Amino acid sequence: MATDRLSSAILWGPAGTGKTTLSRLVAEASSKRFVQLSAVNASVKDVRAVIAEAEERLGAQGQGTILFLDEVHRFNKSQQDALLPAVESGVLTLIGATTENPFFEVNAPLRSRSTLFRLEMLEPEDLATLIRRGLEAERATASPEAIDYLAGRAAGDGRQALTTLEVAVALAAAEQETASPQIDISHAEAATDLKALRYGRDEHYDIISAFIKSIRGSDPDAGLYWLARMLAAGEDARFIARRLVILASEDVGMADPMSLLIADAAARAVEFVGLPEARLNLAQAVVHLATAPKSNSAYAAINEAMADVQELPAGEVPMHLRDASYKGAATLGHGKGYDYPHAHPDGVVDQQYRPADVAERRYYRPTDRGYEAAFAPPKDGETERQTE
Repeated sequence: MATDRLSSAILWGPAGTGKTTLSRLVAEASSKRFVQLSAVNASVKDVRAVIAEAEERLGAQGQGTILFLDEVHRFNKSQQDALLPAVESGVLTLIGATTENPFFEVNAPLRSRSTLFRLEMLEPEDLATLIRRGLEAERATASPEAIDYLAGRAAGDGRQALTTLEVAVALAAAEQETASPQIDISHAEAATDLKALRYGRDEHYDIISAFIKSIRGSDPDAGLYWLARMLAAGEDARFIARRLVILASEDVGMADPMSLLIADAAARAVEFVGLPEARLNLAQAVVHLATAPKSNSAYAAINEAMADVQELPAGEVPMHLRDASYKGAATLGHGKGYDYPHAHPDGVVDQQYRPADVAERRYYRPTDRGYEAAFAPPKDGETERQTE
């Protein structure tokens, strides 16, 4: 900043981590004009007006312009595109603030022209310092227990901590009939209320990832915790149910074939019963899937088979397996040599069921876990598909 040179930037982080404050501090250290817009209510017309004023200011006074765009993720593609020429030419230095992952919400051209700064949630000790400064501004005092309580309930959100502090000060001032109140733990508890859980698009993906990995890792308590987090944040229960149905085959599979039925039953219960009661069905499915033996053999098998379908020649259906039910099929040799399994005592026939190019490939390899452990290993002579 010593040379007053600043590139465009995107400040990404949870609410109350200081994105707006940082942008104002940058503006105070710069000779550029600071203009602020909120993407919640700004239009393309507003953006073009800011750009026109910035061009005039730069040409007439030689003064650059910093545009602070709050909630930049709320701008659609055309609105973000309207900013590009001015950012590219240097007419505007953009500082965008967002609570959402910019890789999902900010256009690639605009993102590539900006430096990304990720802001983390404030630590309890940082929040306590902020609260003490707020107390000085309010000419109030507070017990250590009250400060710790307020800092702990703010969930890393500095704005939330200060807002709650204001309520606590008002409550204490009314009770004590003084302009310089003393806040104790009872005032802090009375000032706090349940705060909506953060659940933006990136939290959505991160939490569902933690949910799936917890169940895959056989931790039912972790699975239930993430389930509760999602339900409390308003996640679509049908989305959760779909993920459980997928997991039942991908991560449990043939080690416990009943898991797919249980996951499917939970998904049907979500449709039939609905929330909040369907949380019980989802919880049962989570516990069952987490405690079930695990195998991804079916998942690995279909992936390898699909890779062969893509990479190897599409072999002909063996003649003895072809449809012989229609008139004239026999003259073509269809079905000739087919050995009917039910004609044998054990119902199993060792005959070629695949095209010649993949006749010796092995896709399904059962594990030694759960129901799958009882399966006989593949016959000798088969070769595994070679993978890179």
